[in-house]
Amino acid sequence: MSIETSKGAGRAIFFIALGMFGLYAVEFGVVGILPAIIERYEISIVQAGWLVGFFALVIAICGPFMVLWMSRFDRKKLLIGALLVFSVCSALSAYAPTFTALMAIRIPAALLHAVFFSVAFTTAKSLYPPERAAHATALAFTGTSVGLVLGVPITAWVAARFSYEAAFHFSAVANLVAAIGIWAMLPSAGAVKDVQQRQPLGVLKNISLWLALFQAVFVFAAMFSVYSYAAEYLARETGLDGESISMLLVVFGVGGVLGNLFAGRMLGRALVGTVLTYPVILSVAYVILVAFGSASFGSMLAVCFVWGAAHTSGMVISQVWTTSAAPEAPEFVTSLFVSAGNLGVLTGSMSGAAFITWTGMKGAIWSGWIFAAFAVVLVLVSARRKARLQVIASQVA
Repeated sequence: MSIETSKGAGRAIFFIALGMFGLYAVEFGVVGILPAIIERYEISIVQAGWLVGFFALVIAICGPFMVLWMSRFDRKKLLIGALLVFSVCSALSAYAPTFTALMAIRIPAALLHAVFFSVAFTTAKSLYPPERAAHATALAFTGTSVGLVLGVPITAWVAARFSYEAAFHFSAVANLVAAIGIWAMLPSAGAVKDVQQRQPLGVLKNISLWLALFQAVFVFAAMFSVYSYAAEYLARETGLDGESISMLLVVFGVGGVLGNLFAGRMLGRALVGTVLTYPVILSVAYVILVAFGSASFGSMLAVCFVWGAAHTSGMVISQVWTTSAAPEAPEFVTSLFVSAGNLGVLTGSMSGAAFITWTGMKGAIWSGWIFAAFAVVLVLVSARRKARLQVIASQVA
């Protein structure tokens, strides 16, 4: 690859990563302004949780079908079109007259979520030679990580510093800039499918894939049982004001970025061990959140940093674990992972809300612990099955 070609690929990857950031700002940005949404529409925290839960439900049900249906279209057009839809949905959300209208406005973005996610990673890998495919994927994943860990605190900060409407406008602008950048920097690359992917449904016979997908559901449920109510949890349990909480969420995000980088390294060294250890680490982070959560801003900085580092690693760990189970169809498997992850988001957010209703805000922590335990069990089952298959293969050989 020439230097000029490498620079062009780098510019395109930057805007793909920005699009990933914008995508997750649309989905989870509302978490950062949940208290304002509850006050604006005079709803309960359980009802507010449906902003994330219903969005996730649409993705979980429709994602794989949307990917298969839209795979006939040019990748560049799909990416730009999806980003423009994300931008328009964000802009309109700022002026939704009712809570029901706000939920309805988010549906088109939810429908295109898995499409953008899957096509973005396929496109990123196509910009580099095969030996640098992992590097390209890591670069694109930066946008996902930053969107997950910084989209919420930035949205909360914008709302606290400027206005409720400005929080949605921020997401709209980010997606619009990404769309313009991809239009300018990315060459047309044809449809998503290639020769190896024309029969992706065959992977559905893979038991290891199903175990990995259910593990992803439980991991995301453990993560989002608490994270779906992060701003509200901090507000109720610490008594800090909105701007202080937004700063804590920024620290949460910084910890998340660093934790994600560390998890990426550990996955390369010990895949099974990293996947098995993650739910335990997340559970310990929740212990720290309960034990050391207080009105002290200084101590909460450390608590949120640890929580963020533990929380964010779950996505990359689950994705690598899932795609490793069926590497022959990465785009379709990625769409299944996105569906599983969002089913976990839905399950976690609804379970967290139920536990909060029954036992108070700390009930969300119990929900997280339960799902983390389920995730550990599934990893153990998968690892044992994989070891047994390896023994059988060696005996046959």
